[in-house]
Amino acid sequence: MNNIKRNISDCMKFNKYLIAAITGTFTLPLLAQSGEKPNIILIVADDMGYSDIGCYGGEIETPNINRLGNHGIRYTQFYNAGRSCPTRASLMTGLYPHQAGMGWMTVANLGTPQYQGELNDRCMTIAEVLKSVGYNTYMSGKWHLTRNYDETQSADKHNWPLQRGFDGFFGTIPGGGSYFTPNGLAVGNTIIKPKQPFYYTEAISDNAVGFIRENQTKKPEQPFFLYVAYTAPHWPLHALDKDIAKYKGKYDKGWDAMRKERYVRMKKMGIIPENTVLPERHEDAAAWYTIPKRLKSELSHRMEVYAAQIDNMDQGIGRIIAELERTNQLDNTIIMFLSDNGACAEMISHDDKTGEIGSTDASFESYGLAWANVSNSPFRMFKHWIHEGGIATPFIVHWPKGIDSKYNGRLYNKPAHLVDVLATVVELSNVDYTKLINKNNKLQPLEGQSLLPTFQLLDNNRKPIFWEHEANIGMRDGKWKLVAKAKEGNKGAIGQLELYNIEDDRSETNDLSKQYAELTKKMFDQWMEWANRIQVFPLDTRDYDVRTRESRKKEAHIWQKRRN
Repeated sequence: MNNIKRNISDCMKFNKYLIAAITGTFTLPLLAQSGEKPNIILIVADDMGYSDIGCYGGEIETPNINRLGNHGIRYTQFYNAGRSCPTRASLMTGLYPHQAGMGWMTVANLGTPQYQGELNDRCMTIAEVLKSVGYNTYMSGKWHLTRNYDETQSADKHNWPLQRGFDGFFGTIPGGGSYFTPNGLAVGNTIIKPKQPFYYTEAISDNAVGFIRENQTKKPEQPFFLYVAYTAPHWPLHALDKDIAKYKGKYDKGWDAMRKERYVRMKKMGIIPENTVLPERHEDAAAWYTIPKRLKSELSHRMEVYAAQIDNMDQGIGRIIAELERTNQLDNTIIMFLSDNGACAEMISHDDKTGEIGSTDASFESYGLAWANVSNSPFRMFKHWIHEGGIATPFIVHWPKGIDSKYNGRLYNKPAHLVDVLATVVELSNVDYTKLINKNNKLQPLEGQSLLPTFQLLDNNRKPIFWEHEANIGMRDGKWKLVAKAKEGNKGAIGQLELYNIEDDRSETNDLSKQYAELTKKMFDQWMEWANRIQVFPLDTRDYDVRTRESRKKEAHIWQKRRN
């Protein structure tokens, strides 16, 4: 019945586009009309907050990302899955994470197909889909979609990039780690050791440029898909001295002042509505004025290094753009940029740390909850949670030949989700996904909706969007958002339901669940229907609430010890 409903919905959506095209309110981009397939580049940052980059209100120098935003479309209500592995699984497959086998993380198989910690065989990656219509496919960066990895070359590689549709791969198979000596670095199917000096962010950028050159040299008649998956600015705080130096003293005024400055800029830019309230700083973040002077230098330096990590990523994106320009491919390339989740509040620290933070492997630190609160300005909560601070991401689409220049720098202010990316790619590249399903009856229908109408700022009437991660849940339907944190002390239990009118309250400060009890129940019933269809049960928090409290205690202990 649910598949029938979805098919009816898809037919209605098609008819809506057809009517719009006939009336002149919606036309396919010129390339899509002509049948010429664009190159496609998908760029993902790691643990980057909503307001970190310049064209979303941040003070970090990101001229190249800003260029994409100012000559493309910026989406203000685009959502990810709140965590690295689930987001990457969803982005690659156009499905919700559980449907792809990644309801939690790659570190464990929790015993059900939805939580196996591996991509399953009931999905196709973007690379696999695009190869079916003649694309060359490349990836540079973090994979993080398989449990199978070791340094002995003996790991089962059936879910490594080359086995999931990519022609070329450089990057790391597991998740985050050192930027100077990363574990699990591979070329193709072969684990390698990096030659020093080495900085992973630069290597990702350089290899991305290399793949563009390779395609232009060897197969220029074929379009390419390039997935660029940075680990920046995920902890540890590792950056190059030249980049750190640019931000010396930039954050000396502290997190309270920086957060307010971003909030003001975001309203002025239209990234958030004028009526958006800036919530109080997170309850576990101390007021900056209470921090002893001798600690402020170290704390501000942490943010300097974090900013330097994003700066270096932006420099690399600039080199990618320059290579496209050099080979006259920029106009014919659609570039999409986003972050895999909101900023991370995890406290990663060696109490007996050695070495200058940022410079070498001797230091392995994070920037802490208070700065993460700045990165997510003006939203509440962080990576892991389904409040806006966990799931809201910048999303930029740049495509000179496909997006009319009159839309350059414009904002799209309706909800969209990363499952929409593959649906968009399918439409752009003229893939017959139904035919693919017929060839492999294991495949599941895509969950997303094409973003093509939004390239002309037309509302694509997004159907409800759903989330679940570690028993944190959420649903977005039009202006309404239902959200709940996992219930503390009760493993796998959903906590208190909250309801927000996002049009009036983007920062989720006014819970309307009691005022609109009937709507709250209706939306939760819809969430339950989705959860049963996706098979998210049984929920498993992995005792995350306990680990969160322990992390916060550890952070408080560290700073109290240093105060003394």
